[in-house]
Amino acid sequence: MANHESNNNSEKKYLFDNPKNVKRILYGLYVCCAVLVLLEFVIHRHIYHSWEDLFAFYPIYGFIGCVLLVLVAKWMRTFLMRDEDYYDKLEKKQHPAPAKSESTADADSESNQAEQKQGGNHVDG
Repeated sequence: MANHESNNNSEKKYLFDNPKNVKRILYGLYVCCAVLVLLEFVIHRHIYHSWEDLFAFYPIYGFIGCVLLVLVAKWMRTFLMRDEDYYDKLEKKQHPAPAKSESTADADSESNQAEQKQGGNHVDG
């Protein structure tokens, strides 16, 4: 039992493993958003179009832009996404493995056996 507890204590803890830290980050973001919206009352903006003078125009514009970006990305995924092994299949199609004749297969197995007897030539083996 003590060994199991020591394994848990020896695991590296990351910042977002603790739910309290995640909540702190979210609260910090909420506070930043609230401060930026409240600054709308204080900061004078130089506007070019009349709709820019609406209250909280830029936060609303940014939110709508992000939502549209996600929706367009999900739609594009339907025709841009490939299988996980797409490039492996493509490479095998372009460079098929040469067919081994019996004489080359025997020579390869003899050379592999000779390497194993000599200890091989693998650097990390």
